[in-house]
Amino acid sequence: MNPQPSDIRLLAIVGPTAVGKTDLALRIGRQVAAEAVSADSRQIYRLMDIGTAKATMAEREVLPHHLVDIVDPDDTLTLAQYLELAKAAIAEIHARGKLPILVGGTGLYVRALLEGWTVPEAPPDEAFRQRMYALAEAEGAKALSQRLAEVDLEAAASIDARNVRRVIRALEVHHLTGQPISKLQRKRPPGYDVWTIGLTCSRERLYARIDARVERMLAAGLEEEVRQLLDRGYDPTLPSMSGLGYRQMAAYLTGETTQAEAVQQIKRDTRRFVRQQYNWFRLSAGWITWYDIAEVNPERIAAKAVTFARTGERAQKAQDGALFAEPGAEPT
Repeated sequence: MNPQPSDIRLLAIVGPTAVGKTDLALRIGRQVAAEAVSADSRQIYRLMDIGTAKATMAEREVLPHHLVDIVDPDDTLTLAQYLELAKAAIAEIHARGKLPILVGGTGLYVRALLEGWTVPEAPPDEAFRQRMYALAEAEGAKALSQRLAEVDLEAAASIDARNVRRVIRALEVHHLTGQPISKLQRKRPPGYDVWTIGLTCSRERLYARIDARVERMLAAGLEEEVRQLLDRGYDPTLPSMSGLGYRQMAAYLTGETTQAEAVQQIKRDTRRFVRQQYNWFRLSAGWITWYDIAEVNPERIAAKAVTFARTGERAQKAQDGALFAEPGAEPT
């Protein structure tokens, strides 16, 4: 018999990049039988390991990871496909008597899964997408958002105009189905017994962690990883190559910038990306129990997660030292 979603206990670990989500998941995995389900839109790609900060093979022996290395860099994975794979992985992990841990900073993946979004069945139309990207390049992102507002005002209001890819997807769905994406997307919460832990810290500390991680990636061979991707014929304009670290390093390797400039841009763009992540994971969100990693020992957080895995008991914010935050308290 297949388990019902309501029978499945699910732990989710969210937060900005470089804050320590994978490290916490590994701590938990050393104490309780568990497997991770990645919620990272970059770790899906094969051959892209260093710049996406994937868990090492040794770490995956401690905590097996799902939805990592599942498509080639020139392939695509739709949100609908991700949700189908994630739900299947969670059910399989539960069936093995283990705790599924959803880990990642891609807010679209996390929210769509936990909130039960239904995603329109509209396969990519590459010709249409290229026309829209050309329009954005010629007239600007706002012009594209205005075009969306003409056919789907609700979607245009909810999607940041600077997120050109999401605006184009909304336009694409309308183009293919004749219906606004806002009407096709409905929420049917899967009913998991879920507890979501959020990790955060001060802007200064987080930026220092980002800079340190970029330096570790460079020392681990990020430049060579990108060079090999280019040598294999993967175009720098591919969506996979637009990820942090890859776009900037490819620009250096193709002579568009210097190495020093590329490194600085990786750090700067990662900081900007963090601010976008907090739009998905707000410190004021009641569905997330936030912990400041500078204030609460990771072992203590892991112990609370292990208790949840074994009993379903969630930590109480007031008693547990979890972060209380006012709206708008996210790093800027």
